Amino acid sequence: MEWWKDAIIYQIYPRSFQDSNGDGIGDIPGIISRLGYLEELGVDAIWLSPVYRSPNVDNGYDISDYRAINPEYGTMEDMERLIREARRRDIRVIMDLVINHTSTEHPWFQRGRERNSPYSSYYYWSRGDGDGGLPNNWTGFFGGDCWEFDVERCEYYLHLFSKEQADLNYHNPAVLEEVKDIMRFWLDKGVAGFRCDVVNVLWKESLASGKKRAVLTGMEQYLSQEGNHEILRQLRRVLDEYDAFAVGEAVFVTPDMARDLCGEDRRELDMVFSFEHMECDQYLVKWLKRKFRPQVFFECLSRWQQELDWNALYLENHDQPRSIPRFGSKKYWKKSGKLLATLLLTLRGTPFIYQGEEIGMTGFDFARMRQVNDVESRNVNRILAKFRVPAKLRWRVISRTSRDNARTPFQWTGGQQAGFTTGRPWLGVNHNCTKVNLADERRDPDSIWSWYRELLALRKSSGVLRRGDFVLLEAGKQVFAYRRELKGESLTIVLNFSDRPAQSPLRGTLVRSSCPRRSFNGSLQPWEAVILEEEGVYDESAGV
Repeated sequence: MEWWKDAIIYQIYPRSFQDSNGDGIGDIPGIISRLGYLEELGVDAIWLSPVYRSPNVDNGYDISDYRAINPEYGTMEDMERLIREARRRDIRVIMDLVINHTSTEHPWFQRGRERNSPYSSYYYWSRGDGDGGLPNNWTGFFGGDCWEFDVERCEYYLHLFSKEQADLNYHNPAVLEEVKDIMRFWLDKGVAGFRCDVVNVLWKESLASGKKRAVLTGMEQYLSQEGNHEILRQLRRVLDEYDAFAVGEAVFVTPDMARDLCGEDRRELDMVFSFEHMECDQYLVKWLKRKFRPQVFFECLSRWQQELDWNALYLENHDQPRSIPRFGSKKYWKKSGKLLATLLLTLRGTPFIYQGEEIGMTGFDFARMRQVNDVESRNVNRILAKFRVPAKLRWRVISRTSRDNARTPFQWTGGQQAGFTTGRPWLGVNHNCTKVNLADERRDPDSIWSWYRELLALRKSSGVLRRGDFVLLEAGKQVFAYRRELKGESLTIVLNFSDRPAQSPLRGTLVRSSCPRRSFNGSLQPWEAVILEEEGVYDESAGV
């Protein structure tokens, strides 16, 4: 049925969305209480970051029981009610499937510490290199090495992420069968599919040391291996039993690798979240920032639009800083927020809106490290301190890039704790909630939120925007222009990524503009986005 090709999906980070009981932690009843809002916004599905039982070292991405709900979020009955109530509003529910690793508190790991246990080979264990050293020279995604010594088993175990997240060993066929059973458990409850976490590093071809790299030494042993594809093909068979959907988070993936993961003939994933466009403002790793250059961003987006039949479209998520401070303008906050919304909702693919993106949330305004919760940020801070990087410089790096920028509570109102909770929030609320909040934007027909609603309605009514082909028209230093076309109909989108005005040679009947105007003559205001009909006329006298 491929319903997901016509859908707009909204990502919820449950811990920060809506608290219902005053404990400062967002929960499932809180999500249920906001389903009317999501219906009003016009989304077709919600993707929940993990709500499973977890010790929360990595805020739910360290799972200790895949068939239980974290008590902080509610009960299984609450989850079942969420699925029912969402369905009643024609909103599907997508679960986050984290199957590269489990929490070290998971019963599989606890029992696997016994060498004669059937769970002994559910994880990667090693005695080391024979001289008391680590088993290999691999480094992890959160920095540092990725082996931890377990005193009970007297061996090391592998963890590509936090030491509390032990990697599963898919060389043991029982592990894959466990995952299939978990999927069926949730599909039987009525979820529509899964977002699959770091889904192209599941299979470790060997544990041999790798070529030393600036980041992720050893990745050639596990990145997008053929064994990984076989795992996904087997999981696809389970999804097909339910006509279910799967999008995969794929790290270090190229368009060719993405086609291998989601080509229709491959029977693996429906689409992938790639990262290349998120790397346009960094050197090697996200912690080393460089100036954002729009043209590099445009060229990257265009390449993926042209080389992949269908893209998972996103500008924000729970792991990325907010998009307006990153790709937009502090001076033109509202205008650049509207422009980024236009980009997200007019490219070819399935748009994913991250909670708060639709009101222009801008990340945290913390002043010191102790306000940060993110385990990755804390690890990086320790590593930088070990190399004697001054605290002021460490804070500059972390404050710009920490995942907590996207995890501050949703700003429902301008009142106390932004309407998120009546208690003390688990993570600080941005003080700009007095100016950036849903309640105010709902009343303002010129707000970012109103523009999102308008664009969502336009996309739903337009076959060209939902399914049309992408044709690049311009990717300059500040102007990005492209055409969407389907069966003889077309729409042209022109975006000015700059605090300066711009000129475009493109002409057409104005369908929408993010700035007040009745027609389009080629002049673009700073951060203006326009959508034109009947494209085809270039004004050669106009400068670009």
